[in-house]
Amino acid sequence: MYVLIWNFRVRPGAEQMFKTEYGADGKWARLFSRASGFEGTDLAQSVKDERSFYTLDTWHSREAFERFREDYAVEYETLDREFESLTESEHFIGSVGQRFSSS
Repeated sequence: MYVLIWNFRVRPGAEQMFKTEYGADGKWARLFSRASGFEGTDLAQSVKDERSFYTLDTWHSREAFERFREDYAVEYETLDREFESLTESEHFIGSVGQRFSSS
C-alpha cells in the first residue's frame, strides 16, 4: 500500500465545492480510478480549522502511482488548474509505504 497525503487551505465559501470534487466520489477520485492500482481517496477536515482539509490517496504501490502520473500527466495538470481557484494553498505532507503488523 502507498498513501499520499496532501493538506489544503480552502478559500472562504469554497468548502462545499472542495468537499465534492476532492472527496471519494469527486473528479480527482474518478481520474485516479481510471488507473490500475488505485484503491481510494479519503478526505478529512481539520477539527481546529474548518478551511483546512487533508486528502489521503491510496494506491496499491508506489509504482502504480508513478505509472498513473506518467500515463495521465496531461489530465492531472488540467484538473489541478481547474480547481486551483478553490484553495489558498496546498502542501504535500508526504507518503506512507506498506503498513506492517505489530504481531
